[in-house]
Amino acid sequence: MTLWNKLKVFVEDLSGPASDAPELALDELHLAATALLVHATVVDGVLDESESTRLKDVLRSHYDLSSSEANRLIAAAERKEREAVDLYGFTRVLARKLDGEGRQKVVEMLWEIVMADGTVHEFEANLVWRAAELLGVSARDRIRIRKIVEARQQGEATPEG
Repeated sequence: MTLWNKLKVFVEDLSGPASDAPELALDELHLAATALLVHATVVDGVLDESESTRLKDVLRSHYDLSSSEANRLIAAAERKEREAVDLYGFTRVLARKLDGEGRQKVVEMLWEIVMADGTVHEFEANLVWRAAELLGVSARDRIRIRKIVEARQQGEATPEG
């Protein structure tokens, strides 16, 4: 093997798998997103029943899951979330595999969870901000998505972005 080929292999090893590597299973994407959502339900120190209920509803509607599938996904995500040191592991998977619209959908789901109990605690707002930043969702889009979710929860017509 020439020095050039050795260097090429070394750089490829450092940068991760090539772009033609097999895609992550959809379930892995769901697990990463759900772990973020589970974190959102507990980040303020209170596990509110409305947030738990909203989490199941969000997963069922966004991922077209049955109640039992949503419960299994939540249980797996709770284990992952307890093991996690930070948000980066989850957001890295999502940012690498989702397009801009998909990443904005994750931010929308986060807003839906943190607003479920009627108040957005500063820890919850900070979580959405950090996750959006790590996902590459702009501050403008994060705020626009928040307004859409607020309007939806108040039963109003959603504002245009």
